[in-house]
Amino acid sequence: MAVQQTQALPPQYVEDLQKDYGTQLTATTAAPLDTSLFAPKVAGQDAAQTSAYNLATGQGIGAFAPYVAQAGAYDTAAANNLTQAGAFGTAAGGFSGPNAYQQFQSPYQQDIIDATLAEYDTQAAQGMTGIGQQAAMSGNLGGGREGVMRSQYQNKSDLNRALLQSGLLQQGFTQSNQLANQAFGQQQNLANLQMNIGQGQQNLSQNQQGLASMVPGLYGQDIGTLQSAGAGQQAQAQAELDATREQNRLEAYEPYERLGYQGQGIASIASGAPGQYQSTVTPNPTPLQTALGIASVGGGLLYGNKGMLGQ
Repeated sequence: MAVQQTQALPPQYVEDLQKDYGTQLTATTAAPLDTSLFAPKVAGQDAAQTSAYNLATGQGIGAFAPYVAQAGAYDTAAANNLTQAGAFGTAAGGFSGPNAYQQFQSPYQQDIIDATLAEYDTQAAQGMTGIGQQAAMSGNLGGGREGVMRSQYQNKSDLNRALLQSGLLQQGFTQSNQLANQAFGQQQNLANLQMNIGQGQQNLSQNQQGLASMVPGLYGQDIGTLQSAGAGQQAQAQAELDATREQNRLEAYEPYERLGYQGQGIASIASGAPGQYQSTVTPNPTPLQTALGIASVGGGLLYGNKGMLGQ
């Protein structure tokens, strides 16, 4: 007994569509996709970011050190000058007091006094001889009148000799004392000068320390400004890379999208159900978003707070 088999075949136009679809699908999927055209790429650092990195890791690190070293040099020089000022002050003390004049007395002072008094004695002896001559001429030689005259002359001569000697001594003392005062003043002036120099160097040291404290902040501002500006440029470059990448990916997947739409259309025709199509190509996160771990890229990456991208 013959077996009859009933088979529900799709309409011929559906078979033709399915056959054509299979041919296109085989041809389209035969060649591999060139994925390098839409491989993820990360935009390199902008020149401003590179400058910020070099500034931070080069001149920025330890940039304050020269100012600190110069401050130390000024401190050392100030200490030396203050020490020297103390030495001058000590030396000035040696030129004060009741005996300070003695070191300025002339080594020839006593010789001068002795010579002056010897000359005075010679002149006084001549005067005494004159009295004897006058007494002889007047007939009073050896008399009482001659003795009185000699006594008066000797007393006056001794007084004048004492006055001369004391005057010479006073003159030497006055001169020596003036020289001692002059030396004291000179040493005091030198001490004050060294003190002023030392204080000036201390001020310079403080200025250098102030500059040292300012340098990191100034470098930080420059680095932050460069980093912020560079981040904006990097984001722009990344956006351009992402746009090119997405364009290449859409172009590469366009035949697959078209075949997918066609295949779903044929399936809906064959089933009699209304066709619905869902794209298989969805946007991917940008490489920069993936690299930085953020949803979007913005400027203002502050130096010292948020860190900096390495090269």
